[in-house]
Amino acid sequence: FMSGINIFQEWRTDKTIQALKDLSSPKVKVIRNAEIIDVETRDVAAGDLMIFEEGDRISADGKILEMFDLGVDESTLTGESETVWKRVNNIDLDAENYWKKNCCYSGTTVIQGSAIVEVTSVGAATEYGKIGAALVSVTQGATPLENQTRKLIKVCALIGAGLFVLVTVFTFYSLANDPYMLTNLFERITHSIIGGITLAMAIIPEEFPVILTVFLAMGAARLAKKNALIRRIPAVETLGAVTVLCVDKTGTLTQNKMTVQETFTLKDDVKNVEDFKMYSVLGCENQPYDPIEKAILAYANSEDYFSKITKLVSEYPFSSEKKMMGHIWEIDGRNCLAAKGSPESILPICVLSDEDYKKITDEQMRMSTQGFRVIAVARKCDITQIPDELEQNALEFLGLIGLKDPPREAVPNAIKKCTKAGIRVVMITGDNGITAQSIARKIGIQNPDNILTGKEIDAMSDEELRAACISTNIFSRVIPNHKMRIVQAFKDAGEVVAMGGDGVNDAPALKLADIGVAMGLRGTNVAKEAADMVLLDDNFTTIVETVKDGRRIFDNIKKAVGYVFTIHIPIVLMALICPLLGIPVLLLPIHIVLLELIIDPTCSIVFERHPAERDIMDRKPRSSKESLASKDVLIKSLLQGFAIFATTFISYIYLMNVLDWPQGEASSFALTILVFANLFLVYVNSSKTDFVFGRFFKKNRVDYETGRVRRIDKVVVGVNIGIVSALLLIVYSPFGNLIAKTVALPPNAFIAAIAIAFVATVWWEFVKLAGHIKRKTK
Repeated sequence: FMSGINIFQEWRTDKTIQALKDLSSPKVKVIRNAEIIDVETRDVAAGDLMIFEEGDRISADGKILEMFDLGVDESTLTGESETVWKRVNNIDLDAENYWKKNCCYSGTTVIQGSAIVEVTSVGAATEYGKIGAALVSVTQGATPLENQTRKLIKVCALIGAGLFVLVTVFTFYSLANDPYMLTNLFERITHSIIGGITLAMAIIPEEFPVILTVFLAMGAARLAKKNALIRRIPAVETLGAVTVLCVDKTGTLTQNKMTVQETFTLKDDVKNVEDFKMYSVLGCENQPYDPIEKAILAYANSEDYFSKITKLVSEYPFSSEKKMMGHIWEIDGRNCLAAKGSPESILPICVLSDEDYKKITDEQMRMSTQGFRVIAVARKCDITQIPDELEQNALEFLGLIGLKDPPREAVPNAIKKCTKAGIRVVMITGDNGITAQSIARKIGIQNPDNILTGKEIDAMSDEELRAACISTNIFSRVIPNHKMRIVQAFKDAGEVVAMGGDGVNDAPALKLADIGVAMGLRGTNVAKEAADMVLLDDNFTTIVETVKDGRRIFDNIKKAVGYVFTIHIPIVLMALICPLLGIPVLLLPIHIVLLELIIDPTCSIVFERHPAERDIMDRKPRSSKESLASKDVLIKSLLQGFAIFATTFISYIYLMNVLDWPQGEASSFALTILVFANLFLVYVNSSKTDFVFGRFFKKNRVDYETGRVRRIDKVVVGVNIGIVSALLLIVYSPFGNLIAKTVALPPNAFIAAIAIAFVATVWWEFVKLAGHIKRKTK
């Protein structure tokens, strides 16, 4: 088994590494010996001069020597979808950023323009290579549930082995009073061992593997229907223990779609607003790739304007240095310039009064502080001679456009659910702090004023970062190494961390986190391979729903474990006390095997299908150290188990000693009580607070997990019918009597056994009632 796990883990690592390799183009153009040749990506060496054009994937890290309007998509590295406009020479401001504007990085894509790049790093020395090395170095430990189950089974196994030896020895010496057994040593030893095996079978909870397998497998199937694909089955339960949820901003909390949020014009009259819209459209490409231009065209209904104009006279292409562009169109026989760009570039070439300039810059500052991407729009009409440069035109200012990637509609409500459930939502983004803070305030992330940047993280020790994480929910301008340090800091502080991401840069943090959540629609293969769960809809609310379902699964596992303990207690006591008192054995090994066949489907299938408690997302996250057999579970199991034992054992003794029933009939009666006690106990323990009759025996009932009306569960009904049918077959068929050593019971005795089982289990409803009254009083 362990060898199989090792092989599987190695296979996953190989797939991850292969996904890293596949990010590179198979061939790249390089200049060698004054010739342009195509070489395999793996053959690129430091010092080569690479040539890139629009659509090419960059194959190595390098410094830009020459370029023409080079725009690069670096989202797989930075997590931010905006095009990065490169330049040849570095500037002082750029020295503070990890990702340099005068450099290109392996695995990124050229969106616009062309460049000649000198290779500085290849393979493992590139930024992608560093991420791959970090990914391979991360090891995943056992989940809390795996550790708890291992400890519980070891304890039960030790107890079972000890009692087996004890009962075997005690039975062997107790049979010394029987002359027949004293002279027949073989039968004496056989009887002693059978007694010990019966007790060992009774106490060892062999249902645990069945419970975990069925619960986690069915839980994964349920989550798949909710657009969450589980890649590592134990992660299903760990979701319920999450205390910190780290997520990327772009595409997870936001729509990953730039939209026009606000506009500003100096004059609000209809004509000026119409001119502003028209020239905003004419300043864009007709079929743009840039998400900002797409948003402007959608805002202004571009078809209405482009349909009226057919001739483009000239254009000033966008320049990353000038940060502006312009198109000259022929409109009604006149040449008119439509220009747009950053306000810092457009405003200096506009003819404005001091009053208007101040009004515009104040509005620009207001938009910027709210996290908007601000674009200025201007025009010039009646151009007779077209200047060589855009800045040689004297422009008329028309207005400002404020764009933003808006939050997903359902995110604020999901954040509220997380906060109520005691889960911290932490934003980790490569974007600037102002934009991140604006989004955080809008969606309701707690404590948005405290922002930690990547540069500040670099200056911190691990202990200082761990202390800073206590009060920080926004991390901006981060790189892959920062994400790993942040996740590790939360884990060192005792948190159970879920990490969401989509890029290669997120992969090491995804693997390091207790739960790695990759985006299925826009996520890279590397991120998906490193994650425990893949979201098929890239939706933050899906993460919240999986956390809710993880809590439901752990709740039901605890109920199933409590049920197993409860039903084993009467079996253990009867297997132990009968030999001690010298009375005929009530349960034979075959009876225990038959009971196990009843317990397994009951505690796995039936308990797994129970809906969530109504307060499932009102509680704080459970501790990762919380035991499956907690104090309250053990106390409840002892009380319920002893009640079932007492009623069953007393009935057995009463039937034999008072009513003089044969041992076979009395044993069959006791077996019937145990079987129906199993069934009733499932319903009694299905909820900690809801009453059995209201939750299960009503025709229609509300499912607190979905809010919908639930019908009677046909699967549960089918399991119950199967169990009762098996009991009838065992008790009333000659074949069943032969196999199970049972005797057919009179109908009134069968009904009496059901009534006793009902009393032995349903009394716990009065305990629930007392708790309900106590909560009402509070």
